[in-house]
Amino acid sequence: MNVVVVESPAKAKTINKYLGSDYKVLASYGHVRDLPSKDGSVKPDEDFAMFWEVDSKSTKRVADIVDAVKGADTLYLATDPDREGEAISWHLLEVLQKKKALKDVAVKRATFNAITKTAVIDAIQNPRDIDMELVEAYLARRALDYLVGFTLSPVLWRKLPGSRSAGRVQSVALRLIVDRELEIERFRTQEYWTVEADVAAGADPFLARLVKHEGKKLGKFDLPNEEIAAGARNAVQAATFKVASVEKKPAKRTPPPPFTTSTLQQEAARKLGFSAQRTMQAAQKLYEGIDIGGETVGLITYMRTDGVQSAPEALDEARRVIGGLYGKDYVPESARHYKTKAKNAQEAHEAIRPTSLERNPGSLRLDPDLGRLYELIWKRMIASQMEAARIERTTVELESGDGQTGLRATGQVVQFPGYLAVYEEGRDDEGDEESARLPAVNEGADARVLRARSDQHFTEPPPRYSEASLVKKMEELGIGRPSTYASILTVLRDRAYVRVEKQRFIPEDKGRLVTAFLEEFFKRYVEYDFTAALEEKLDLVSDGKLDWKDFLREFWRDFHAAVGEIAELRVTNVLDALNEALGPHIFPAKADGSDPRVCPTCGTGQLSLKTGKFGAFIGCSNYPECRYTRPIAQNDETGDAADAGDRELGINPKTGQTVWLKNGRFGHYVEEAGVGADKPKRSSLPKGWPPATMDIDKALRLLNLPREVGTHPEDGKPILAGIGRYGPFVLHEGTYANLDNVDEVFDVGLNRAVAVLAEKRAGGKGGGRATAAALKELGAHPEDGQAIKILSGRFGPYIKHGATNANVPRGKDPQEITLEEAVALIAERVAKGGGKKPAKKAAAPKAKAEKKPAAKTTAKKPAAKKTPAKKKAAAE
Repeated sequence: MNVVVVESPAKAKTINKYLGSDYKVLASYGHVRDLPSKDGSVKPDEDFAMFWEVDSKSTKRVADIVDAVKGADTLYLATDPDREGEAISWHLLEVLQKKKALKDVAVKRATFNAITKTAVIDAIQNPRDIDMELVEAYLARRALDYLVGFTLSPVLWRKLPGSRSAGRVQSVALRLIVDRELEIERFRTQEYWTVEADVAAGADPFLARLVKHEGKKLGKFDLPNEEIAAGARNAVQAATFKVASVEKKPAKRTPPPPFTTSTLQQEAARKLGFSAQRTMQAAQKLYEGIDIGGETVGLITYMRTDGVQSAPEALDEARRVIGGLYGKDYVPESARHYKTKAKNAQEAHEAIRPTSLERNPGSLRLDPDLGRLYELIWKRMIASQMEAARIERTTVELESGDGQTGLRATGQVVQFPGYLAVYEEGRDDEGDEESARLPAVNEGADARVLRARSDQHFTEPPPRYSEASLVKKMEELGIGRPSTYASILTVLRDRAYVRVEKQRFIPEDKGRLVTAFLEEFFKRYVEYDFTAALEEKLDLVSDGKLDWKDFLREFWRDFHAAVGEIAELRVTNVLDALNEALGPHIFPAKADGSDPRVCPTCGTGQLSLKTGKFGAFIGCSNYPECRYTRPIAQNDETGDAADAGDRELGINPKTGQTVWLKNGRFGHYVEEAGVGADKPKRSSLPKGWPPATMDIDKALRLLNLPREVGTHPEDGKPILAGIGRYGPFVLHEGTYANLDNVDEVFDVGLNRAVAVLAEKRAGGKGGGRATAAALKELGAHPEDGQAIKILSGRFGPYIKHGATNANVPRGKDPQEITLEEAVALIAERVAKGGGKKPAKKAAAPKAKAEKKPAAKTTAKKPAAKKTPAKKKAAAE
């Protein structure tokens, strides 16, 4: 008997089918041990000794592996073919050796780039030893990240309360986002105009642009206002033109290489709208195997790779499939070979490609995310081996008779689509201005302007980073590894250092503070070049050219000294430095030229950055006499500067009281002073209502909520509309029904309100809370046969089994939960006292005996009172 260990149960299930009864395949469920999350797990003073701990969840899995290898001939460690996979195998081997479970058992390392029968069997037949250079690179990276995180984060907590953490790559990625925001804030818009004309030259009209005016070549800003642009437009309209030249240039566009981890994440973000995390989760499932016709098959090669090369058999298959689908004209004379830019050859695996291009996306029935991602990978691989596209670029120059005015028209014609018939790479910009097709035009022909027009434009700041553009930038700078980008971006969101709006990253004030702190006191460690240099050294470790402990000693010597220096600083010193660094952001210049740091309440105090229990804020120097405070933020959602202090909006005509816009701990709100003994009326600003756009009318609408919509036609009782903790709603007799948006609260009519209340009641019990929506049916519980479902609850997705509710782990896509994972989560919930233990499946009921009349009726004893069971909290 041979034992094979892989990471995941899905992978184990697939491989088990390939290897047969002589092999037992088990899953480690990822890493079996890790550094404890406490100070002292890495000890620089003891030559960077690392203290590992078996995870509590892994104890049972390790015990199963120990039992399996007893008496086995060979243990195959078949984890993923990268640095992390090598580390998992090393950890498992270390644990098994400590448990003395490997007596007379041969240990081999097996790696495969794709989970197909051929690849798996070939890997088992050609094993190797664990690559200790890759393991040492893992140890160096893990120690480095641990030391930075557990050294910097406590400094942040002490000097900058409210900050969550700092990390070696995380902090640099955050700096990229903050630096881009600073560029946007410094940007000053400039007006410019362009002149275009519809021109006919003996054929269909085409569009031309003014490039020469009054005998001079036009620059971008040479038409700065409407008056000058109008003069140029009139000159174009009045002039007579001839075609001065027609230039045609043939060009080729070659296909992009197949996907790497980074380019897959970028394209999935651009074309599918997937986050990096969503992309990698879907790719993992495609790699581990999908049931197709009763057989579990891995559909793509390994998805964590820097390589762009493909196996010879894959190239041959691609050329064969292209010829069959598109014809021989689309197959180049020889296969295309791409070279990786990765400096670490040991990590330069094959590109991400389908394991068989014969599996056309249209022939597979996959879950939506998996299907769309597989189609993207399939098309990219096919396109990479197709003929180049042949294009003809045309430039037409037109000149007026007096030579004072010139127009230019550009366009291109695709003469042979080549790979463009299958795939065109996504772009971050707005596209190609030269893509218009021009009619046939002869040099020397007369040209007539049909209509000229001038258009106003404004320069725009650089765009905020999207996931695709941020991943691309990090890769260009050599920061981190593509396989870590998804987790890095997730941490930034979870720490509330950034938020995502319209698929773009916007730094929160907390993120800006952390970045400013690190740039002021640890500048070297958030520099792009320094972080990239560390990655290069880690690559040298994995290549066997640098000792991993020498690398750590060199880093720790300088880093430890820098931390020691900042530890001596007082918080006031830190705040003074941050006041200076963040001055333009937290104290923007006022339109009237007055001092932006003068307290608006007392008029004499100076505003400055302060820290409190809940983080940083702006306060007055005259505290406690003056208690003026405000959040750091000065820019609202429109991007306009706005006073974050209290602002008078106007007078309520019904009460004569002043209505204010204020900013509190939980955000902006409007307030009207109470009359007599009444308390002030307050209402929070709903999401999507920028503070800068608030006026008295909007404030009064909010303060008058909830409003009565009308009376219900069935019982004559009132229906109210308002905004609550979970958004806009209508309410009738204890039943809340959600409305689509905030604006509907103010204009929803009686018919609409009755309809949404009826829909809510139809989905619930007795007019109460509606039944939770089912997201996924997982199947029957193996012990009692009851259904297990994933439901959408009030507080997020959860797993439902009988009377037991178990939370879906944070960050886990509910669509990816398997039945096995759900059963384990339910058992864990029951063990914590949160549900009922599944009953054993009941035996088939015996046939009931024919009921006989009772010989004698006896009085029943009164039933004993039962102690009412306490309700168990739902785990939604």
